[in-house]
Amino acid sequence: MRLRLLLLALGTFAVGTDGMVMAGILPLIARDLNVSITVAGQLVTVFALSYAVLAPVLATATARWPRHRALLTALAVFSVANALTALAPSYGVLLATRVLAAVGAALYTPTANAVATSLVPPERRGRAIAVVMGGLTAATALGVPLGTWIGRTDWRLTMWLVTALGLAAFTGLALMLRELPQPVGGLSLRERLTPLANPRVLGAALTTFLVFLAFQTTYIYYTVATYPATGGDQDRLTLLLLVSGFASVGGGQLGGRLVDRWGSRPVILASGAAYLALATAFPWTLQSLPTALASSALTPLVGWSIAVALTARLASLDPANAPLLISLNSSALYLGIAAAGGTGSLAISMFGDRWFLLAGAGLAALAVAVAAFTTREARPARTPAKPAPVRA
Repeated sequence: MRLRLLLLALGTFAVGTDGMVMAGILPLIARDLNVSITVAGQLVTVFALSYAVLAPVLATATARWPRHRALLTALAVFSVANALTALAPSYGVLLATRVLAAVGAALYTPTANAVATSLVPPERRGRAIAVVMGGLTAATALGVPLGTWIGRTDWRLTMWLVTALGLAAFTGLALMLRELPQPVGGLSLRERLTPLANPRVLGAALTTFLVFLAFQTTYIYYTVATYPATGGDQDRLTLLLLVSGFASVGGGQLGGRLVDRWGSRPVILASGAAYLALATAFPWTLQSLPTALASSALTPLVGWSIAVALTARLASLDPANAPLLISLNSSALYLGIAAAGGTGSLAISMFGDRWFLLAGAGLAALAVAVAAFTTREARPARTPAKPAPVRA
C-alpha cells in the first residue's frame, strides 16, 4: 500500500517540478529563443492559467472513467508534452506545449488524490493525501534545484528530466496500480462551482489567490531578483533554490503543527505578517549571498505555513465537501501563479530589477488584510436585557 502511494507521489513530484522549475531556467530560455525574460516568464503564466481553468473541467469530463485509465492518460499526455517542450524550435511552439503539459497535470493531481483516499481506510485518508501531496513539496526541495543544476548550460536537459520523471511514474503505476475501485458518478461543473456562492468559501479562495499572487510575483523572476547575490552564477542560484526548497518542506510541517495547536486564523495572520515583513525587505536582503540565503530559508518557512493553514481553514468550513473545496482552492492557487507572470513583468518594466520586489510586498499586505477580514468569526447576537420588574 505504501509503495502505491509513493508511486502516486512520484507523479505529483514530476508535476510539481515541471510547474516550478521554470523559475530557475528562464534566463536560458530567453537567451536561446531570443525573447526577453519577462516574455519568457509568460510560460509560467500559460501553464498555471491552463491548469486552473482545466482542472474542474477535466474532473467533470472524466468523472466516470476508470481511475487507472485517467492516471495513465494524464501521465502519458504530461510526458509527451514535456518531450515536445524539450524539442520546441520556437517560443510559439513552446507556449503550446506548456498548455498540453498543463492538461496532463490538471487531470493527474486531483485523480491521484482521489485514488489515494480509496487505497486506505477512512481514518488514514488524511495521511494518504499528505503522502501524495508530499510530492509537490519534495519538488521544491529537490526537483527544482536539481532541474536548475542540470539545465545550467542547456535548459532542454531540464525538460528531459521532467519527461523521465513522468515516464517513471507512468511505468510504476501501470505495473503496480491495476485494480482500483471504480468511481461512483460525479458532480457536474455547476455543482463543483456552487460552494463559491458561500461568502466564507469565496473569501478563503480569494485569500489563497492573493497569497500566491504575492509570492509568485517575486518567485517567477527569482533569477532577476537574486542576480546581485548570484552574479548570474547558476551554481549559486541552485544553492538558493535548494535552501528554499528544504525550507518549504519544513514550512509545511510547521504549519500543520501550528494549526493543530492554535487553529487556522492565528497561523494565517501571524505567518502573513511575518511574510509581509520579509517581502518588504527583499530589495535589501537579496543584494548579497549571505542575506539572500537567510531570506531564502525564512520566506518559504512562513509562506508554506500560510498555505497549509489556508487549506485547513477551507476544509473546515464544510468537512463533508472538503475534497471539492480543496480542488477549488487549487484552482485559486494556480490562478494566482498565472496572474503573477503578468504582475511581475509589469512591475519590472515600471520599477526595475530591484524595486519591483515591493510590488509583491504590496500584494502580501492586501492578502493579509483580506485574510483578517474574511476569517473574522461572526459575533453572536446580543440577547435583549429583560426589563426590571416594576415594584408597587
